[in-house]
Amino acid sequence: MRTDSASRVIAAPAEVIYAALLDPGAMARWRPPAGMRCEVHTFDAREGGGFCMTFAYSDAGHAVAGKTSKHADVFEGRFVELVPDARVVERIDFVSEDPAFFGPMTVVTSLTPVAGGTEVTITCKDVPSGIRREDHQVGLRSTLANLAAYTEHGAQG
Repeated sequence: MRTDSASRVIAAPAEVIYAALLDPGAMARWRPPAGMRCEVHTFDAREGGGFCMTFAYSDAGHAVAGKTSKHADVFEGRFVELVPDARVVERIDFVSEDPAFFGPMTVVTSLTPVAGGTEVTITCKDVPSGIRREDHQVGLRSTLANLAAYTEHGAQG
């Protein structure tokens, strides 16, 4: 199994970013990469709490097929560890009939205060083989850009 990660310095304090990591309305806005939209079905932001979301492609002519259907990725997860203003650990399973997407992926989002804001690092461990590294890197960078836009420019308020 593979590990993918991406980092970005976001000009916002760790507590603002941490709050965006645990708010379902916020997550629906910043988490889906460019070209996708998010629907949050369930969300229980506590250690051991779970969530279910769908990322749907905004454009029917997208280049990458969804994991659950041609146009969507459905995934279920749970919060394994929550360290206020520092780290969120999630365990995610994709809803898919394709064995290339089977198995839990662990997503660790780390927040480190730095000059000018917070370095946010998303590390995905045990990435399913059906997720191409190149596509995943583009998606992670897009998600971080969305999170920056959401937290830096007051969109959260």
